[in-house]
Amino acid sequence: MDAPLITPLITVEHLDHAFEEAGAAKPVLRDINLSVGPGEIVILTGPSGSGKTTLLTMLGGLRAAQCGSLRILGAELLHADRATLTRLRRQVGFIFQAHNLLPYLNALENVRVGLEVHPDWLDRGRPAMDGRCADLLADVGLAERASYYPEKLSGGQKQRVAIARALAPRPRLLLADEPTAALDKESGRMAVELFRRLADEQGAAIVMVTHDNKIIDIADRVVNLDDGRLVAGS
Repeated sequence: MDAPLITPLITVEHLDHAFEEAGAAKPVLRDINLSVGPGEIVILTGPSGSGKTTLLTMLGGLRAAQCGSLRILGAELLHADRATLTRLRRQVGFIFQAHNLLPYLNALENVRVGLEVHPDWLDRGRPAMDGRCADLLADVGLAERASYYPEKLSGGQKQRVAIARALAPRPRLLLADEPTAALDKESGRMAVELFRRLADEQGAAIVMVTHDNKIIDIADRVVNLDDGRLVAGS
């Protein structure tokens, strides 16, 4: 019996993207073709300025597609309307280089922000949300810091809160931009093992930009971007 076909969660075909600079179009991404399946972790590498972060933001619907096809979680993002983008973003977890924590919320409340955009979590009520957030903070080694505000946290601790926030709703797609850059070796390993669990147990697709060679082994595949083009990976 033939194995069942697995539908990719990400399918990018002939994607081009350019920024306007001094009145002229400056190409950033050139003829990108990429497919990522459920449960797959793909690491995106390449020199600074090669287009990695631009591609990551386009995969999450944070930057509009200009040309080509960008099909994410079954939705075509080229010329997508606001409702389509909103539905997509609710299924995507983002981890940015800057942690982007809200300074007037404590660690647990910052993680809860990741749940409050999900109607199903709102229906479960505050105790269920807070329980989930406390569990995630424990998973990233911050159980004792749940009531701390960002100003009382180190850079690495802030990043771990941001990781917990992205993982809290169990996203179908996780996009991470240098998620371990501010972390020590032990914390970085802890974080990527949580990513692996999300992929293996929930079937999430994960695309991660990193220069951290200590976590490359977590990937199912490494894809390299050079001058806006995908080149041979592993």
